[in-house]
Amino acid sequence: MAEKPHMNLVFIGHVDHGKSTTVGRLLLDTGHIEPHVIEKYRKEAEQKGKATFEFAWVMDGLKEERERGLTIDVAHKRFNTQKFYFTIIDAPGHRDFVKNMITGTSQADAAVIVCSAIEGPQAQTKEHIFLARTLGVNQIVIDVNKMDSVGYQQAKYEETKKAVSELLKTVGFKPDEIPFIPCSGYKGDNIATPSANMPWYKGPTLLQALDGLKEPSKSTDKPLRLPVQDVYTITGVGTVPVGRVETGVLKPETKIIFMPANKVGEVKSIEMHHETLQQAVPGDNVGFNVRGIAKTDVKRGDVAGPVDNPPTVAKTFTAQIMVLNHPSVITVGYTPVFHCHTAQVACTFTELQKKLDPRTGAVKEENPQFLKTGDAAIVKITPTKPLVIEKAKDFPQLGRFAIRDMGQTVAAGMVIDVEKKEM
Repeated sequence: MAEKPHMNLVFIGHVDHGKSTTVGRLLLDTGHIEPHVIEKYRKEAEQKGKATFEFAWVMDGLKEERERGLTIDVAHKRFNTQKFYFTIIDAPGHRDFVKNMITGTSQADAAVIVCSAIEGPQAQTKEHIFLARTLGVNQIVIDVNKMDSVGYQQAKYEETKKAVSELLKTVGFKPDEIPFIPCSGYKGDNIATPSANMPWYKGPTLLQALDGLKEPSKSTDKPLRLPVQDVYTITGVGTVPVGRVETGVLKPETKIIFMPANKVGEVKSIEMHHETLQQAVPGDNVGFNVRGIAKTDVKRGDVAGPVDNPPTVAKTFTAQIMVLNHPSVITVGYTPVFHCHTAQVACTFTELQKKLDPRTGAVKEENPQFLKTGDAAIVKITPTKPLVIEKAKDFPQLGRFAIRDMGQTVAAGMVIDVEKKEM
């Protein structure tokens, strides 16, 4: 049997809008969880006075989370549909979502935005939609959840759909190309099976909408970009960098250059899961033996590429960022750590060019004095030491970053332009 195409799917939404419950229901109804497991959780939930939480508990495996009724950890769950093999990235809050999206543990190919029909979109829903856009998640499905709590009324669905459509438009999504599905994650309406409670709705179930997504492009047609995670020296073999191919194809007998190390070597062999590969394509996590490179030449954060199209080392870069969580304000001169692909480099804010309205992307203020939590902006950044970073439109995987300071993700962004450093 041919392997199904793989998709990384993230569920995002306001804290109480029923994200985990929806995921639990989806896994149950597609046969990826046994009913008796849910039944066990249901009894536990009732004893703890948390009735209706049983589906959420499938995702929230941690005991502490059960006690608190919150989602803390990022749980990876897998399921098959007719068309795809999905990995669900269940991100607790948007800060974790952002961090995971950017550190590359989970580049989401698509997002399900869960929005309750009771309250409609909330401030966090708006931020999530803006973030999905900023982080390059271009395919989305809207789950208008908790329809059981509004008596399955079409009017409530239409009202939520209209409000969410307005938000989508403001960040450049086209609402008429996006499926909106009236659901009840708790009762199972329109998740995997069509609901008898909403005869007025003629569209797909959530499961059908997921199968209607487009397969992510493999990025094999682009030049090679392979961020290095680790470098090993293996006796009798030599230097073996390890990393994930993000774009292009890695082949034996080819010359590659590592930047910013500025070292050239020849690929001798490629290995994945202890098997020798004739080539490695995007998504493959590989070790590869390189002739002409010493272990001290290359390190984590370097990026391998073709000699005739080397990875870009930035003198400065311009980026669109969203400030997620900063205890005070960001001003010119601020130098936190930028996490981009496998690199972690301190970078300085050298210009605050424009403050944007996070709900519309429109320019609110030219050359603002400072940025605070909730602000979106266009900024100019100068790395304090050589850093490979690319324009997001050329190499999305190397054009996104998270900004961390004081043990938290303070902002996230994508690169609009790069001023090259001559090496």
